[in-house]
Amino acid sequence: MTLVGVAVGAALALVALLIPWLPDAASEQAGIVDSVYWLVTVICVAIFAMVAGVAVYAVYKFRAQPDDLDDGSPIHGHTGLEIVWTLVPTALVTLIAVYSGVALAKAENLPEDGGHRVVNVTAEQFAWSFEYPDVELENGEPLRTGELVLPVDQAVEFLITSKDVLHSFWVPEWRMKQDAVKGVTTRTVVEPTKVGTYDVICTELCGLGHAIMRSQARVLSTEDFQAWVAEQRRIAAEGGSVQGEALFTAQCASCHILEAAGSQGQVGPNLDEALQGADEEFVRESIVDPSASIAEGYEDVMPGNFGELFTDEQVDGLVEYLLESTGGR
Repeated sequence: MTLVGVAVGAALALVALLIPWLPDAASEQAGIVDSVYWLVTVICVAIFAMVAGVAVYAVYKFRAQPDDLDDGSPIHGHTGLEIVWTLVPTALVTLIAVYSGVALAKAENLPEDGGHRVVNVTAEQFAWSFEYPDVELENGEPLRTGELVLPVDQAVEFLITSKDVLHSFWVPEWRMKQDAVKGVTTRTVVEPTKVGTYDVICTELCGLGHAIMRSQARVLSTEDFQAWVAEQRRIAAEGGSVQGEALFTAQCASCHILEAAGSQGQVGPNLDEALQGADEEFVRESIVDPSASIAEGYEDVMPGNFGELFTDEQVDGLVEYLLESTGGR
């Protein structure tokens, strides 16, 4: 029986260790969260191996012979075994609970020196927006984008809320996940450790467009992040179609085709066709009140509060850029 249990356990351990079950770890918190997963995995594999070993041994050792038609012997229980199978699970569940609590507290700790960045995250059907309170534009407004951009190796405190229904903010490579609730500000902490581009995903079923509620998180070197901030300030100061192009790339390109921007989104209408010959009033309405006119064959999933999210100057710039790019009037 012992040999069978060891063999089964070894096979399961190989399956658990050799298959890459988890995404690449790209934050300090990822290692902490992964340790909880592996603790639970090791415990489950060990228990399953013992149970499977006993079951296989019992089938082999105590199977009935073909000509044995007698009933099995009555069993009245075993006090010692009952105590064991009560105390062992209790100890294991307590271990998992305590370890998980300590890991969560450690993962959400901010640097003691206060050297961290704050990013406000707002969820809505069906888009993410990000605000940088410490990056002030020329007009005195904080920087707002539809793309999350962060410097590597700097802790970030995300303050998360929702404008409508329940959403959930998650970047798989960072592991940390937090609900976005209307009227409530939740928080989570992440310190990215790898430069790269990652998906921002909503993991709470939030309506018809839940599957397309995605954005990008770009992690840059400190120098590249500072250059990105400077570029955003320059674009905001220049305004017009230059600002409109940057806004389209950050907020709209993942859902729409627009040849001028090189975007290939398939969620919304092809703007090269839909806006051909369109006037300024129609383009503006399509941005600030998209539900007013739904293109045939498409669902009403575009966020309806871009008029609130973007300044008048940003909307003007986006309208100007789309008219220039599609031959509108």
